[in-house]
Amino acid sequence: MSIWGHRKRYQSTKVDTLIGRQTVIIGDVQFSGGLHVEGRVVGNVIAEDTQAKAVLILSETGVIEGEVRVPNMVINGAVAGDVYASGHIELAPRARVMGSVYYRFMEMAAGAEVNGTLEHQAEEASQPDADGIVSVVEEVMTAGRDS
Repeated sequence: MSIWGHRKRYQSTKVDTLIGRQTVIIGDVQFSGGLHVEGRVVGNVIAEDTQAKAVLILSETGVIEGEVRVPNMVINGAVAGDVYASGHIELAPRARVMGSVYYRFMEMAAGAEVNGTLEHQAEEASQPDADGIVSVVEEVMTAGRDS
């Protein structure tokens, strides 16, 4: 349960990959599904699935030294780098982020630290396609001639 008493929809996400306490990975980690980090990653952590299905769980013993780009995450360890969450991020009581956090939805527990900025990211507005832009321009030009 979250600090607001609601069940998280990603709690039922299957953990496909576990990085254990005694493990150090040097290099970027790309994953899909669920990733649970109890060890150390020296490199960026990037979800291949950016459509809000990938989940990162960083335990209190976990450390990531690099940028994190995952739609949904629970941070309870240390991150030295910027964090990008296009879905939901939970900063648990032992979370330590030395960098900026770019988020859409965020929960932050008492005790969590962010040594950087918190930047809310609005949902991306859909962009009109090229045909839509051309038809709008044509309508404006036609209306100008009729006047």
